[in-house]
Amino acid sequence: MPKVIYPGTFDPITNGHTDLIERAGRLFDEVVVAIAYNPKKSPLLTLEERCELVEKATSHLPNVSVTGFSNLLADFVREQNATVIIRGLRAVSDFEYEFQLADMNRRLAPEVESVFLTPSNHLSYISSTLIREIASLGGDVSEFVDPAVEAALKRKFIKD
Repeated sequence: MPKVIYPGTFDPITNGHTDLIERAGRLFDEVVVAIAYNPKKSPLLTLEERCELVEKATSHLPNVSVTGFSNLLADFVREQNATVIIRGLRAVSDFEYEFQLADMNRRLAPEVESVFLTPSNHLSYISSTLIREIASLGGDVSEFVDPAVEAALKRKFIKD
């Protein structure tokens, strides 16, 4: 079975992401969760914090590893000797953007395939953006994220 890369910013990782990682872990021998540095997105959490939280949320999965990366995804996939990129689709609105990425990655790395997975229905509406917004306003995100993520968000948004 090929080694797969699941790239993203994971700012923060949600239960929807974890669901996809678990699904990928059942399909492939090795899953690398690749956390993009990407300062253009102005992430709330540092790369180190995001890596640590993904490691905690996936610690129950023996065939999953976590690493940060700051280069072109096609190059990173080659460096990892992987042959598949996993991407998540929550809704039809995700499809156009993900289709563009898959086409570009196929152009840059024709030997690499993109595979799309959908989260469980009860997780399909969760996004990192929504989680950050709810947490920033003092809302309860415990249903949507790992306890370690919830604690990290509370620390980020503590108001004096």
